[in-house]
Amino acid sequence: MGGNFITEQITKELGVKNWQVENTVELFEEGATIPFISRYRKEKTGELDEIKVKQVSERLEYYKELQKRKETVLKTIIELGKITPDLQKEIEDCTEKQKLEDLYLPYKPKKRTKAQIAREKGLEPLADFIIEQSKTNESKETILNKYVDVEKGVKTAQEALKGAQDIIAESIADNAEIRGYLRNLTFNTGLLVSKVKKEWEGKKSKFENYYDFNEPIKKIPSHRFLAIKRGAKENVLSYKITLDDERALEYIDSKVIKQYKSLFYEDILDAIEDCFDRLIFPSIETEVINSKNEEAEKEAINVFSKNLKNLLLSPPAGHKMIMGVDPGFRTGCKVAIIDKNGNFKEYEAIFPHEPQKNVAQAERTVLRFIKEYDIELISIGNGTASKESSQFINNVLKKNNIENIKSIVVNEAGASVYSASDVAIEEFPDLDVTVRGAISIARRLQDPLAELVKIDPKSIGVGQYQHDVNQSDLKKSLDLSVESAVNFVGVELNTASAQLLSHVSGIGKAIAKNIVEYRAQNGSFKQRKEIIKVPKLGNKAFEQCAGFLRIRESENPLDNSGIHPESYKIVQKMAKDLKTDVKNLIGNVELIEGISLKEYITEEIGLPTLQDIVKELKKPGLDPREDFKSVEFSNDINEIKDLIEGMELDGSITNVTNFGAFVDIGVHQDGLIHISNMGKTYIKSPHEIVSAGDSVKVKVLTVDKELKRIGLELLKK
Repeated sequence: MGGNFITEQITKELGVKNWQVENTVELFEEGATIPFISRYRKEKTGELDEIKVKQVSERLEYYKELQKRKETVLKTIIELGKITPDLQKEIEDCTEKQKLEDLYLPYKPKKRTKAQIAREKGLEPLADFIIEQSKTNESKETILNKYVDVEKGVKTAQEALKGAQDIIAESIADNAEIRGYLRNLTFNTGLLVSKVKKEWEGKKSKFENYYDFNEPIKKIPSHRFLAIKRGAKENVLSYKITLDDERALEYIDSKVIKQYKSLFYEDILDAIEDCFDRLIFPSIETEVINSKNEEAEKEAINVFSKNLKNLLLSPPAGHKMIMGVDPGFRTGCKVAIIDKNGNFKEYEAIFPHEPQKNVAQAERTVLRFIKEYDIELISIGNGTASKESSQFINNVLKKNNIENIKSIVVNEAGASVYSASDVAIEEFPDLDVTVRGAISIARRLQDPLAELVKIDPKSIGVGQYQHDVNQSDLKKSLDLSVESAVNFVGVELNTASAQLLSHVSGIGKAIAKNIVEYRAQNGSFKQRKEIIKVPKLGNKAFEQCAGFLRIRESENPLDNSGIHPESYKIVQKMAKDLKTDVKNLIGNVELIEGISLKEYITEEIGLPTLQDIVKELKKPGLDPREDFKSVEFSNDINEIKDLIEGMELDGSITNVTNFGAFVDIGVHQDGLIHISNMGKTYIKSPHEIVSAGDSVKVKVLTVDKELKRIGLELLKK
């Protein structure tokens, strides 16, 4: 399976042109990244977007793995001396991993099976004779007695027959065509059935819906499948696949039975039934469940990745002086101040709640910070004592007639993980864990992307079943989401942390660390091209990363735009043709709209890139994220017991799944807007309607205080 075969397969699967795939694969082979290819190589890929480029990357990896496996399989079968031209061609033409494993199964080393034991007893010729179903004048007893051999362990004719049946059963189970048909039959018509375990009968649990449940395996949504799997893991449920056995057996009969009047007809039927019950169906059931699991995990990972990207792209409050509050009762509220660039200034603990209830002292501290640092926003974590801390802060602002400062509750998921991490220790070696948490809460309001990249995505709380899915695949997908978000926004080269820089196309952890060290030793970068002096950052890395880096006060104004340095000459020519300079051209919409793009098309740069250049020239350095908005929770609703059906509340989307969206409504327990309660018309996916981080208005439909479940309806704002 060479390169052409692979590109042809990917072309068919993705519905694009062959040359688009060939060029994209070539770029990957040269070391290009997904963000770079989709942003700066549009002519070469025929404007494939980031999703399509990612799909090319995934399928390329799949076929490379398949090719490697084919080589191993062929080598093994050749060494066994059992290869035939037909089998070799079938293996070489194979495009599916599962089909390849079916072809390999008869030759795959097995544990000592019943069939192998029977072969060792010399019963293979008998099995071959029986399965041939040839006419004979001999009696069954006469034929079987030929194979009775006490020394070999065959004491009776019945034992000889049983051994031959074991060999027949295994050969049927190893048949690729039969396995393929039964796998498809199981996947297309099988039912996934779940039952409650005896010890949980009559008890309430989050898996109640699955106590006596069945659904076609083909149609069951990923979240339901994973919920059943989780229920089984927690010993609440058991599950299996049921199938129309008669239909399956009839198919095997049609492939195996040649003579209905053959001497051993009934014995072959028994072997087929044994094969199905003991060998083939348990194996196929496992394969189908694994396949469904893989599909469900992929879907769960995609949902997690989408949520993560949306959260990373949450609107930033921007360059403002912010007070961060990490709320608490007994241990107090930790208050930290950051400046407009996110630098830590000061910290103090306050104790406005029970048991200390030192409200006056807490108020004095808050007012001192506001006055001393010209605080513009107050960021409050949404954990324990969040509502009470928010009320305290708002009372202080109201009592002192401070109207120009807003307090905002932010999702603090992962802040404690960051506080104790090596990254936080390196950043603030002399500060306590609790102080670092308050700083993180302030920073995630100022710039969610810059702060959240420091935290393991699994700790941010926007996924479901993240501990149940393939951890390697999850990490890979989440890393790509972070990379996509970081490169979509762009990174300020002179202020970005090593963690943020490490996600820029072509950089990675080692070079990111070198950039920060170089910056510390040599001061701010004056121009993009200076980064080539950073150790280990060669020409290839520069090509990949330069367009995603920004320098606000650069000597070259194009360095604060998404225009790649390789295109600077074209912009300079545009400015020269318009009898102006680049500085005056930037932002001058009237001049820019007078540019005839066709005049600047070259072999390397076509219309798509020129259109991107013009877009950047009109609004250079524009943050593509939406404008910052905040949610204000009701002061009267603090706990789940305060909720009444029919209430209308403001909330913030914390997590979106395939079956609905979870919403923080300020009661320390997220509510669920089921997909059926998202609108009057049919909705295929909640992602069409909402994203993690969105502000929404909801109506309370149901409240289950015992299981802490809140059902919500999405209202139009």
